[in-house]
Amino acid sequence: MTAIDSYSHGVSGEREFGFAQAIKVDHTIYVSGQLSHDDEGNFLYADDFEAQTAQVFANFEKVLAHYGATRNQVVSETQYIVDLPRYNNAMAAANLAYFGDHRPTSSTIGVAHLFFPGQLIETNFVIDTRLPA
Repeated sequence: MTAIDSYSHGVSGEREFGFAQAIKVDHTIYVSGQLSHDDEGNFLYADDFEAQTAQVFANFEKVLAHYGATRNQVVSETQYIVDLPRYNNAMAAANLAYFGDHRPTSSTIGVAHLFFPGQLIETNFVIDTRLPA
């Protein structure tokens, strides 16, 4: 039987919209779109791409910590970015800084809007815990 372990940040929206931040099935962790919010779920840094990106990674680190995983075990990420031509170089720089020499697969999708006014980025991840940490 497959064991399922879900994780939530405990912020507003999770219960109301009926989702978890992550679900681990066997050795794979599927992570919902991470965005720029604080510990209470308040959206942060409207219209500030760099600050939002840093907060996305900070919130993702909480997911990794819950599962005892590391960014070196990320196999895939998908970024949704408002005004992609404007922010593509900043996203590339943020990824290089965050992942270092690790190279997960990545798709970057330009979108017209995200959930919150001023939200410029949301990123989801897939992790394989069998990879070296």
